[in-house]
This record gives sequence, C-alpha cells and structure tokens, in this order.
Amino acid sequence: MQTRILIVDDELSMRDFLAILLEREGYQTERAASAESALNMLDSAGYDLIISDVSMPGLDGLALLQKVKMISPEIAVLLVTAFSTSEQAVEAMKLGAYDYIAKPFKVEEIKVLVKNALDKRNLERENVRLKKEIIERYSFGGLIGKSKKMREIYTLIEKLSASMASVLISGDSGTGKELVAKAIHYNSSRKDKPFVAINCGAIPETLMESELFGHKKGSFTGAIADRPGIFEQANGGTLFLDEIGEVPLQLQAKLLRVLQEREFRRVGSAQDVKIDVRVISASNRDLEEQVKEGSFREDLFYRLNVVQLRMPPLRERLEDIPLLVEHFYKKFVQPPYSPEIITGEALKALESYHFPGNVRELENLVERCLALGDKKIDKDSLPEQVTDFSRAMPCGERLEIPPDGLNLEAYLDGIEKRFLLQALEKSGGVKKKAAEILGLSFRSFRYRLAKFGMDEE
Repeated sequence: MQTRILIVDDELSMRDFLAILLEREGYQTERAASAESALNMLDSAGYDLIISDVSMPGLDGLALLQKVKMISPEIAVLLVTAFSTSEQAVEAMKLGAYDYIAKPFKVEEIKVLVKNALDKRNLERENVRLKKEIIERYSFGGLIGKSKKMREIYTLIEKLSASMASVLISGDSGTGKELVAKAIHYNSSRKDKPFVAINCGAIPETLMESELFGHKKGSFTGAIADRPGIFEQANGGTLFLDEIGEVPLQLQAKLLRVLQEREFRRVGSAQDVKIDVRVISASNRDLEEQVKEGSFREDLFYRLNVVQLRMPPLRERLEDIPLLVEHFYKKFVQPPYSPEIITGEALKALESYHFPGNVRELENLVERCLALGDKKIDKDSLPEQVTDFSRAMPCGERLEIPPDGLNLEAYLDGIEKRFLLQALEKSGGVKKKAAEILGLSFRSFRYRLAKFGMDEE
C-alpha cells in the first residue's frame, strides 16, 4: 500500500514544491491550503504523515498538530516554519511533533526527515500490531496470560466448550472463575442462549430456593406474582453458580434432583418444569473438605465435579503481570498512551508482591495508580502494602511482617521463585549450573521450576 502524505501550507508554491519532490520519491500526496481543510480531509482519508507550515491564517500548525494527535495519534507530523524559535520548537515536540524544520531547508534534508518520520511511524505501528497479537494470542474470553498454567487453562476451556459436561471451577477469590465460565459458554454451541450467573453466597438462605427455582403467586408473604427462577432464565444456555459451597444442605437435595432429572418445581407449585441447562459451578472453598465435614452432599459434589478446572492464584503466574498491567492500563486510560506504561522498579515491586486478592487486586492497584493522575505507573504510586512487602524480599535485610499481615505460603513462594529466576539469569539459562548455584540437585531444581510453571524446554 502506497504511503500517503498530506501537505498543509497556505502558500501554493510551497505545496506544489513539496508534492512534486515527494511524488518523485514514490509517495502519494494530497494538499490542503489551511489547517481547517486538513482536518476535514482527516475524516475521509488515512494519512501516514502530515507536513504542515506553522504560520497560517486561522488555525496555525501547532493547533493543527494538537488536534491531529487527539483525532489520530498514530499519524506522524512534521512542522515547517520560516520563523523558528527554540520555545516554539520545544512546544511542538511536547505536543507530539516528529520534528521541526526551519525554512529554507535543503532538499536532501527534507527527504531524510520524511523517511525517518515514516520509518518511526511504521515501527510504532508494528509494535502496536505485535502487542495486539500478543494480547490476542495470550488471551481467551477476557482471560489474560501467557504462562504455562494459563495456556493449559485455555486448552481445557476449548475442550470443555465442545462438551456439555458439568464443570467445577476451583480457585481463590479474584482469580477469574466467572471469566472462565463465560469463556466456556461463549465458545460453545450455547453461545446464542442465555448465560446467567448468580453468587450463592450473596443470597439470604430464606430466599435461595425462590431465587433458584422461582415461585407461584401467594406461595409465601410477598409473592405477589408468579416469578421464574434463574434455572428457567438460563433455559437453553448456561447457569453459573458461584460460591456453590454456600448452598444450605436442605436445598442441596433439590439442586441434585435438577441436575439428575433436568426438572424442578417452583416454590408453591405442583407442576414440574423441564429445562435444558448446562451448570458450571465455582467455589473458593475446599468442597471435598466440606464433604468430609458433612456440610456438602457427596453425591452433589460428584454430580457437579464431572470436570474440575483449577484457576491458579496470581502468585503462581507472576510472568503474566506485565500483560495484565497493560490490559488494565488500556482499560482505564484513553489514548494516546505513555510510551512507558510502568517503570521497571514498579514492575519489580508488583512481581515481588504476594497478591492475596489475585487478579482483581492487581486491577484495583492499576486503577488506583492511574486515578492519581499519572499516565505512567511508578513505584511511588503503588500503595505501601506492595512496596513494604517487596522491600522485605531481598536476602540479608531484616524481615518484618507488613502492617496488614501477609500470606506466609505466598511470601515464601515469592522468595523461592525470585531465587530460581536469579540463578537461571546468573547461569545463562543453564539449569544444571543454576541448580549448583542454589545448592540443589538437578532433579530438585527441575521440580521447583515445575511448581511455578517454569520448567519449559
């Protein structure tokens, strides 16, 4: 595709001169006699570069530059002027100009500037394309990650989407269990049917049966009309029962009947209602332990747990943090984006943190940092619980429990993973040598790498 350049100058001779010069170089050019005309042309055409005079009647070149960067920040802009000042040049660069050149200029000089501006724009466009490709490659239904554990999750979601089996998603709060349920539904043959989600832990026990199965008018105080429950609302589609472990024992038998018979009765009704619903459930509690304790029916557990999918906590996939930070950054910030989204120091602090709230906590952290008005996340904008935790990580310093406490298992995992990564870095990636640095057998070193999803050939 031919490169398109828009020339903006109120002098006809300058427009013609630049157009002839650039067309000889193989570029496609268009011309505008004013900034206002140029802005109108932006609506109907895509340009790779704009070359604009600064001093023009009406909107000047700096005002044009500012508006172009608001409308199409990816377009490179080169400003030309006969009255150059250092203050004006600084202002132009601050507003996003590629460069600023004073008249009279040499033909070779303008050729080089145009080529360099287009090369830079093409490089930026390629970077954007590659980043988008990475996000698409390492995402699935709103889930983001390129770690080994997340790639295994994507593979399992694809398989489960082709099945009608009940799925039990386990994992800590904030790991993205509902996103997994949605990904399974929207990649299945039921994607055009309803996806209904309900948090069983948020429903009062006295109302839960009515919420699940609906009720008939007059069946209890306040039942002023017939009301369908969520099973009927999800008919033909998928029902996601979050925090399934919160369902009281007396209601678990009715839930089991629905899963076995594909029918139920509304509260106060004598009629059975037939349904076709795929049930996906989730819990951050240990349902097997609840079964042993007698607070969860064993037969219901096995009916729900046809296939179990475990969502890893963020501390087990720290390599996904840069992708997640970029994803959340673009969720909360309007373009143009800062060239540096997060400083290396801030990223290191996040990768050293234990994240008890998992991905949801990371999203909140990113939103908090950006709410302070900065377009870049640095260590100073991170809350104390993150920076205090990361400061306690290096060997040799006095370790202290942070004010809000800590998850000891996650903390120790973070230290272990950090030393594994450092050993690999020092050994140039040679695992046998890295094991020797840490005083481990090669087998033990490989086992520890596998624990964090790092043992990839």
